[in-house]
Amino acid sequence: MNFDFSDDAKTLGEQARKLFGERSGPAKARLAMAAGAPAFDAALWSEIAALGWTAARVPEAHGGLGLTAEESCQLADAAGQHLATVPLVSVLLATEALLIAGTDAQQAKWLPGIADGSVIAVPAWSEPGAVNPASLAVKAEGHRLTGVKSPVADLPGAHLAVVAAAGPDGPSLWLVDLADAQVETVETLDLVRRHGRLTLAGTPAEPLGTAADYQAWLDRAAVILAWEAIGTASAAMAMTVDYAKTRVAFGQTIGRYQGVKHKCADMFIKIELARAHALHGVAMIGSNGAELRQAASAARVASLDAVSYCAEEAVQLHGGIGFTWESDCQFYYRRNRTLAAALAGRGWWADRLVRALELRNRAAA
Repeated sequence: MNFDFSDDAKTLGEQARKLFGERSGPAKARLAMAAGAPAFDAALWSEIAALGWTAARVPEAHGGLGLTAEESCQLADAAGQHLATVPLVSVLLATEALLIAGTDAQQAKWLPGIADGSVIAVPAWSEPGAVNPASLAVKAEGHRLTGVKSPVADLPGAHLAVVAAAGPDGPSLWLVDLADAQVETVETLDLVRRHGRLTLAGTPAEPLGTAADYQAWLDRAAVILAWEAIGTASAAMAMTVDYAKTRVAFGQTIGRYQGVKHKCADMFIKIELARAHALHGVAMIGSNGAELRQAASAARVASLDAVSYCAEEAVQLHGGIGFTWESDCQFYYRRNRTLAAALAGRGWWADRLVRALELRNRAAA
């Protein structure tokens, strides 16, 4: 089996990295951090919608392009690499939920708007203090939800939330029209990506699939988020290597010192290991493979290891300047901490990986 991306997916990724390189990046991230800045770059959002990126996974019957998960992952990689100030990754995750679990009526209602960029849909998993996707405080009773989701990435400015809530059969997904809900902006460590608090007080909601669909969505979301983390880690590594080539200490560039060389090499190794697991995850999504849960869990764990190491070492290897407000290192460190909390932490996914391997080995015995 070929675990690499198709040529078409690679071409889309190159186009996305080029556009985000021109229209996003640290300079635009600083503008997004300013008080009173908009929730996202509306002009850039309109442009990527016109290019069809919001429609990538939407079936042609609903006005989309009907592309594969490969294209979603390439877009997530590019957005992570350039700190894109648009809710693209959130929309890709929400679209995946609708594809997995949405009824024909739900898809017909929401997917055309997602495709043309007029509907911004976001997944709402996080809860105050939550670390386990199997134990959620937000409750579903009938067709109404009660509880609080916070922090929810890209919630300010969104129109639709895919909410994870506890139900009689276990956690499952629900669709909430945000016109019926209370939304507030909250400040998080990541000052570039806007987050919000979603307060649900008997809020009307539509069930989106079953408890099994929720678990299937977790696996696909883990793979997409792994690629966002890989993009972020790659950017942190690149800026650190460039700095090591130019920063002079004790008469020579610091990149000539063995300790610095080894740190940069370790960054590369961790990113490539994460990339290998994430490619396995993409292949399993495309083939609906039996190893998807194992691959997704491994991709999540390895990508969090990579982005954490690269973001932290970027600060360290930049020396005293790396800890300052003026340094761009902060963007990758902040995003690293946000990604680590976006869909349960490393420990939960490591346990999920172990359980998946146990099931595989038991079946093979």
